[in-house]
Amino acid sequence: MGSIFLQLVAVLALCFAPARSDWLPGTATFYGGADGSGTMEMVKCWRSAGVRFTINGFNYFELVLVTNVAGSGSVASMSVKGSSPGWIQMSRNWGANWQCLAGLAGQALSFTVNSTGGQTIVFDGVVPAGWSFGQTYSTYKQFDY
Repeated sequence: MGSIFLQLVAVLALCFAPARSDWLPGTATFYGGADGSGTMEMVKCWRSAGVRFTINGFNYFELVLVTNVAGSGSVASMSVKGSSPGWIQMSRNWGANWQCLAGLAGQALSFTVNSTGGQTIVFDGVVPAGWSFGQTYSTYKQFDY
């Protein structure tokens, strides 16, 4: 019971914590039924410039953070291709992070990204050969609005 009480106190403290001055207030509107029916959760997201890929991981583990995704939806699935092998299906690690277990370090990388809005873009050679973990690569391609 003590553990539950401490968790409740922690949640309440977060709820009543003063707002950070560098954050802007935001709102969302829900038009569906009380049971979640009729929600239909696509709101177009406007972004400038193209999709970005941040490559993390180590040796035979690539962890790719996909950011600046515009249009209706988010990343539904993606694949990666190095200089030599064919396309490798990636799996969602957490949030916008996608992973694969392959030895792609240093190879030029291409990505195929499928959005939940039904669009597919191939980002061919977006990461040049000789890259290293921790770098971010920007593209000019973007999902339609």
